[in-house]
Amino acid sequence: MVRDHRYLVILVVALVLFAAVPFLYADIYMYVDKDGTTCFTNLVPSTPRYHVIIKERKKNFRSRSTSRYDKHIKEASGIHGVSFPLLKAIMKAESDFNPKAVSKKGAKGLMQIMPSNFKALGIKDPFNPRENVMGGALYLRQMLDRFNGRIHLALAAYNAGPDRVVRSGGIPPIRETEDYVKRVMEYYRMFRKG
Repeated sequence: MVRDHRYLVILVVALVLFAAVPFLYADIYMYVDKDGTTCFTNLVPSTPRYHVIIKERKKNFRSRSTSRYDKHIKEASGIHGVSFPLLKAIMKAESDFNPKAVSKKGAKGLMQIMPSNFKALGIKDPFNPRENVMGGALYLRQMLDRFNGRIHLALAAYNAGPDRVVRSGGIPPIRETEDYVKRVMEYYRMFRKG
């Protein structure tokens, strides 16, 4: 009976949240403590006792933010001779157009540049959109040159590093990298279509 009550509470909370906040963008976690109190959070849980009850809704692909950095992408595309839609696809896959994005591994900004590459790519402030896009475009150009213009391999190198691509003789058999290449190519096709 208590279990049924918990699910009723979850359902009511979910309905209230979705009705009150139509553009909710956060996971909601829940756990019941030893006293029977139901606890909720939208922050990263501090204990494994929490489990997701509401999964973040993905933003619409055609959101306004997709054109926000176009001037920087156009400039970088012209300077480094890389495809505008491809740069935009990488940005979408890497940060979803969030200039303040930081990955678990420490990659930063729109193009998710690793700190060890900042100096070589001319990046002083990784959260500066123009610097980050220019640095990411330069790195992509280097990967395209290294892999003779083969986009799939350049993308794999962008994600996993060029040495792994060379050692594997193609896209490394790393699930994250394989998924990354597919995702970027899907976005690339979408942005090419307009």
